[in-house]
Amino acid sequence: MYKRPLTPGFTPPARRQGDGFHLRMLSVHDVVKDFDAVIAARDRLKGAMDSGDTWPDGLTLEENLIDLAWHQREFTIGHSFAYTVMNDDESRCLGCCYINPSDWPQYDAMASYWAREPAFDATLGLAFRALVAQFPLTRVAFPGRDHPWPSITGEAQ
Repeated sequence: MYKRPLTPGFTPPARRQGDGFHLRMLSVHDVVKDFDAVIAARDRLKGAMDSGDTWPDGLTLEENLIDLAWHQREFTIGHSFAYTVMNDDESRCLGCCYINPSDWPQYDAMASYWAREPAFDATLGLAFRALVAQFPLTRVAFPGRDHPWPSITGEAQ
């Protein structure tokens, strides 16, 4: 868990509506749909959330539940914010979005997202960036999107 609130005194947006989808707080109640989306996108997710990361290799439903509980708790105490992306009737998870404190002093936060289907990636990116813009953060990095991971982390390229 992160040790401090990311945006003290700020109430994060509960929902962001898109065209045929919405973003809302990720919770343990989403475990089955979230797991299904992760497994469907697993080949594209390897390394997408962090340089060299192998997630979601070996992910089980139980481990996913633990991850979701952690994300839900972090959101409720304001230390980080994870949003699930659902279609309008909540029958299918379309991806996830994360806003976390930055480990690097040049950024206030790190924002990342993934879409179940590649064709939805750009649409989700626009909606998520609009949501992030509502937060009182001035320096947000989108590693793996705007900058390669190594250029942000200071690792050799």
